[in-house]
Amino acid sequence: MRLFLKDSERRPDPAPVRTDDRKVVLTGLVLWIVALGVMLALLPQLQESGLVWLLWTVVGGLVLGLGLLVYTARRHSG
Repeated sequence: MRLFLKDSERRPDPAPVRTDDRKVVLTGLVLWIVALGVMLALLPQLQESGLVWLLWTVVGGLVLGLGLLVYTARRHSG
């Protein structure tokens, strides 16, 4: 087995696969929304145990997911 090939021995790169990343991002957003519902339902227990930062983690995931959704929608339309 050789680690390096000469350029003349290489096969051509495959064509890139077209994907719809919006579906993946939407799936992630739905999971973050479910997590937000769970965190809000458990808010009193989170406050008692000092784990309110978990709620802010979920909010951060939602914000990043929404930004990514906008990015993928623009990229898909262009």
